[in-house]
Amino acid sequence: MNRVVITGIGAITPVGNNAEDMWESMKNGVCGIDTITKFDVSKTKAKVAGEVKDFDPTEYIDKREVRKMDLFCQYAMAAATQAVNDSNIIGNVEPERLGVYFGSGVGGINTFYEQSVNLYTDKNISPFFIPMMIGNIAAGNVAIKFKAKGPCLPVVTACSTSTHAIGEAFHAVKFGLADAVIAGGAEATITELAIKGFTSCKALTLTDDPKRASIPFDKERSGFVMGEGAGALILEEYEHAVSRGAKIYAEICGYGNTCDAHHITAPDPEGEGAAACVKIALEEAGYQGTEELYINAHGTSTNLNDSGETKAFKKVLGERAYKAHISSTKSMTGHMLGATGAVEAIAASLALRDGIIPPTIGYKIPDPECDLDYTPNKAVEAQADMALSTTFGFGGHNACIVLKKVD
Repeated sequence: MNRVVITGIGAITPVGNNAEDMWESMKNGVCGIDTITKFDVSKTKAKVAGEVKDFDPTEYIDKREVRKMDLFCQYAMAAATQAVNDSNIIGNVEPERLGVYFGSGVGGINTFYEQSVNLYTDKNISPFFIPMMIGNIAAGNVAIKFKAKGPCLPVVTACSTSTHAIGEAFHAVKFGLADAVIAGGAEATITELAIKGFTSCKALTLTDDPKRASIPFDKERSGFVMGEGAGALILEEYEHAVSRGAKIYAEICGYGNTCDAHHITAPDPEGEGAAACVKIALEEAGYQGTEELYINAHGTSTNLNDSGETKAFKKVLGERAYKAHISSTKSMTGHMLGATGAVEAIAASLALRDGIIPPTIGYKIPDPECDLDYTPNKAVEAQADMALSTTFGFGGHNACIVLKKVD
């Protein structure tokens, strides 16, 4: 079986439009959440979000093609292009050995809404409506741009989407189905329709103070904040990467995939499915129980997730859960849904590289049910041996990947 490493990264986020800018913001506890500007919030109960700022799709996509892509796909193309350029993989792998595993939790909801309005106002429906809306089109467009003719898999598992995409890509390279894979996820759901929909199912916070809106593990947490953007990673077979002198951010060494089979939106409050997922990932990674861990937690700032996730870590790690460095970068970006796992995997890899644990900002009031070390408010220096990234989605989908430093 092959070893699998990360050789390129790219990100479009509320705290930076490339991976290194995003990472600088995260290390410094920059909050990317503010009052929504994409539509009039006077008619919505939820009023804050983590919006991408100053994004120019024409830096990555021809102007003629931009109008044929929903915003989520534009974000995907931008992040994937950054990661591909960062890795210098094109020209160093056969097209038939280059795959794309890229997903979206919701897909082209901006396009869906706009074309629905056109239908009911007797306007023409765009010939690009379907290919702009469907959730697999980000993977398809990335593959087309980079002539990736290997396995192509668009994952759709709600908030777990891009962690599953990375995990499945990891196994594809590990078991020899590809030499390299462009993996990640994208989302653009800061629309009036989506915000009202998530509000109706009581998922979003109604707090209008951006600094106290996304507050994972804080006792006053009251729901998640919508975020948007994309994250992309190049996963590559280790010997292939070394032979061409590629830079290596981290090694992916474990992946877990389970389902709560409990509820359509609520996680298992005891964290059983999440714990099983983390356990599977750690076992594949060869975790011995002595390594220093960093956990980029799902940490959504919802009551059930944060307490259940804390229970899951304790079930798997026992007393060592109290020694793990944990943080939720959603406190800075909001919840980027299908993009969140990829963005947080990038953050985890850079935490290993730099020996810095990003903070959980906005943390003020401890919750007795969330009593681990969540790295409150300020980054800390720590040389972790392994990093975990966990994501859990509507439908009970659980995903976890484990990274480690490469000697």
